[in-house]
Amino acid sequence: MSERGVAKRAATTAAARRATTATPAAQRKATAQLRAADPVLARLIDAVGPLGDPRKGRGRAGIESNDHYGALVRSIASQQLSVLAARAIYGRLTERFDGRAPTPQEILDDDPEELRAAAGFSRAKVGYLRSLAEHVLSGELELERLDELSDEDVTAELVAVKGIGVWTAQMFLMFQLERPDVLPVGDLGIRRAIERAYGLDDLPDAPTMEEIAEPWRPHRTLACRYLWRSLQNEPA
Repeated sequence: MSERGVAKRAATTAAARRATTATPAAQRKATAQLRAADPVLARLIDAVGPLGDPRKGRGRAGIESNDHYGALVRSIASQQLSVLAARAIYGRLTERFDGRAPTPQEILDDDPEELRAAAGFSRAKVGYLRSLAEHVLSGELELERLDELSDEDVTAELVAVKGIGVWTAQMFLMFQLERPDVLPVGDLGIRRAIERAYGLDDLPDAPTMEEIAEPWRPHRTLACRYLWRSLQNEPA
């Protein structure tokens, strides 16, 4: 089979896997397992209520479910911003490109200063978008292969791009690739939610979070969504 055929089959398989794990029935089953595994988390789940579909609204953002490049563009554009500010800046970016995420070539063809001024980016953020575009066009980052890779390998591929750190890679794993067992130990919201739910004296460090979250496997992504929801700040 050709490389194109292998990539297409892998993408199809990954899409089928995401469809299976993201169904309401699958989420109910996973939630029941989390309840049984951790009584503290069970009380939190009862308190916050049902979760929405994290994929809802992607189309309105100009990002299809398999548009990994568009998802990374939005992640970079939204870094270190509040939800409202991130939406506004991303909206200005897509307005410049007919309501959609720009392609890698469009990013590189655009004047950096004009792009910065139009979207309200910092110069550093424009540099990050250009780095992503360069990695994609050069083949250093093969987005169509990410569905095939392990969580660790996806993270390694992404953090090689300037401006993409471990946290951004983990958000990509959780919300774009819909990987079910990701624990972002560096996320302040998750740390704060665990501190409150488990009555800790301070924000937990990574080893403490790993220990608390061990019973949540293999549904740590879903557990984190409930934790974010308890603070009303699930990532957009």
